[in-house]
Amino acid sequence: MFHRFNIALLARLCGQLLLVISLLMAAALAVSLLMADGAAMVLAKSLALTMLAGLLLRFVFGRKARFELFGRESLWLTSMLWIVVPLFGALPYWFYGTTHGVIDAIFESVSGFTTTGASVVQHPEELPASLLLWRSATQWLGGLGLVLFVVAANRRMAVGSLQLYDAEFSGTQQRKLHPRIAKSVGRMWRIYTAITLIMVAAMRTCGCGWVDSFCLSMSTVSTGGFVTHCTGLSVLNPSAMAVVVVFMFMSGLNVAMLYNLLTLRWRQLKHSEEFTVYVVLFAVSVGVCTLSFVLAGNGVGESAQYSIFHIASTLSTSGFYVAHPQYWSLPVSVFTFLLMFVGAMAGSTGGGLKILRLMYLLRYLRNYITRMLHPNVVFSVKVDSRTIAAHYVNKIFAFVFLYIIFVIAGGFVLTLCGSTIPEALSMAAANMANLGPSPLMDSTGSMPVYHSLPAVAKCVLMLLMLAGRLEIFALLAIASPLITHLNRR
Repeated sequence: MFHRFNIALLARLCGQLLLVISLLMAAALAVSLLMADGAAMVLAKSLALTMLAGLLLRFVFGRKARFELFGRESLWLTSMLWIVVPLFGALPYWFYGTTHGVIDAIFESVSGFTTTGASVVQHPEELPASLLLWRSATQWLGGLGLVLFVVAANRRMAVGSLQLYDAEFSGTQQRKLHPRIAKSVGRMWRIYTAITLIMVAAMRTCGCGWVDSFCLSMSTVSTGGFVTHCTGLSVLNPSAMAVVVVFMFMSGLNVAMLYNLLTLRWRQLKHSEEFTVYVVLFAVSVGVCTLSFVLAGNGVGESAQYSIFHIASTLSTSGFYVAHPQYWSLPVSVFTFLLMFVGAMAGSTGGGLKILRLMYLLRYLRNYITRMLHPNVVFSVKVDSRTIAAHYVNKIFAFVFLYIIFVIAGGFVLTLCGSTIPEALSMAAANMANLGPSPLMDSTGSMPVYHSLPAVAKCVLMLLMLAGRLEIFALLAIASPLITHLNRR
């Protein structure tokens, strides 16, 4: 039933990505040798296996690949790439003994590449510097997308580039920066790299070390959330914390807006309704959380500082954390749970349902209610003076429905694994939104403890991470050949 799929192209693209992963491992290996941190042999073995697999897939099994993809095939290929690459990315964790077993190693890798940030490592500060950089590098590469790197590197793919591009962002209509898809993706990566380097320079200026600066910059720009200390970002000084907050907020913007910011085209921001909603939602959320913390008995300054950080982390789905105020406010947990579903702007590295999708749905519902009162009135869904096709609105409804089903089903399985209902739903929603660490819905604002979960729970959370990162449709495409086969029987 798989004879129609372009298996040779899948092998070729997987090979290319594994070779890119090898380059990152080589960079980590170089750091390990330079700092003599004891992880060199582990990274060397991981590098050798990954490079060997990449060379075989690229030059042997994918040698005669035809450069074209169509429809469902691109979704299926996208999902397979996102499954294969994290498996090899887990090798350094497994060989070094960072995690307890294969499942934990794969969990850490999937969490990294999907920019979720949920970690089974209890004390990251005890890891070698090279492995800390490797963890953050996986988030950085996964931030804009593994498949987008493939699109930029394969300009020969005359048919299929656009399908792969849309499969990576299956639930949003992207604002392409250039008419030619490969150039558009290349420009995105340059913007992404530039912002990362700017943040590294800013963190160094604030007194952070090289390792922390690179790790936190890659995790922040990718909205990943991996940290270098078990206490989160509490170890940072106020100026470094301010830098992180600013870049978290920026990382919640879509890439086209980041391009406008870097090229000083600030007037373009005024014409974006989604940007306006993003800013207003951020400001209102900070105000609500600050008031809630103050009413719980905390100081105004402490409450405001924590609320700004917490909302920037949650809305951008970065998932960073710091020590919270002494008196935790239960309404903040509830508000945080709701913001998990909202997420960042469409086309950003953040997760969640995305603000633009929710704007489409709310305007459709407004039009529908108005049409009930005035049946002869004709409406269309418009954002930024652009009319949204009805079939795309239907796709959004399907996506939101499936998103909620995944969260509920994941939460149900987690309750069977021993978690309480609030804990299960919070973890399911956080990992589906690629948020990872987040205060749970209780009176203490405690963090999820992922290392103590049973293997089944970790597998469920990995499935939610992938579903959230691939925005469901591409992941479901894996089952489509089997479903089609069963329907024909």
